Amino acid sequence: MSLTIVQHPSPNFDDRGDNGQIDMLVLHYTGMKTADAALTRLCDQTAKVSAHYFIDEDGAILQLVDERHRAWHAGVAVWRGQDNINQRSIGIEIVNPGHEFGYRAFTEAQMVSVIGLCQNVLSRYAIPARNIVGHSDVAPTRKTDPGELFDWQRLAIAGIGIWPEDAEILEMDKDIVACHLDAIGYDISDFSKALRAFQRHYRGQRVTGRIDAGTARRLTGLVQVLNTEAI
Repeated sequence: MSLTIVQHPSPNFDDRGDNGQIDMLVLHYTGMKTADAALTRLCDQTAKVSAHYFIDEDGAILQLVDERHRAWHAGVAVWRGQDNINQRSIGIEIVNPGHEFGYRAFTEAQMVSVIGLCQNVLSRYAIPARNIVGHSDVAPTRKTDPGELFDWQRLAIAGIGIWPEDAEILEMDKDIVACHLDAIGYDISDFSKALRAFQRHYRGQRVTGRIDAGTARRLTGLVQVLNTEAI
């Protein structure tokens, strides 16, 4: 896919450091009333937030921060026991007002651009499929984006991330579910919020923070994939 990427530099970045290996891709929604408001904030030096890329509802892609630099998109976040998320990741902001301002489905043009941009990034970095995550995955106690309306399954079909089959095993014991969430990479200090984050990503039709049969089977299915494949 041929991508048109427009440069729109943000001053909000710094150096990745000596160990700036990129092995994560983090997707967000902007969570503001308008695209213009979000873009202004991401480029406002006093706001101290940014991302590498910004995808508008018409599919237009802007690059705000060079990939060589660390953008400030993840905040306080943890994945697979590591908290240096900004240092090791590419951050993509997708325009959507979010849960606070009228959350809605992402547009077809956005999804096409997200897939094309992610494939482009993955062609240049060895990012494991298990490290392609949403902001809510790495910050479950604080964030809900890109949310349950984001089509992660479509991305997985395009070779971006993972979409597991439901396991035949039904295991609903809380301790075992918590171990599964931890093995995937979630911060389980707040079990219910970690489970909600998993549901937002993998079972968007039922984001409750409670264990149910469908969630348990999908969670086990993901763990089985991670245990059997080098992803």
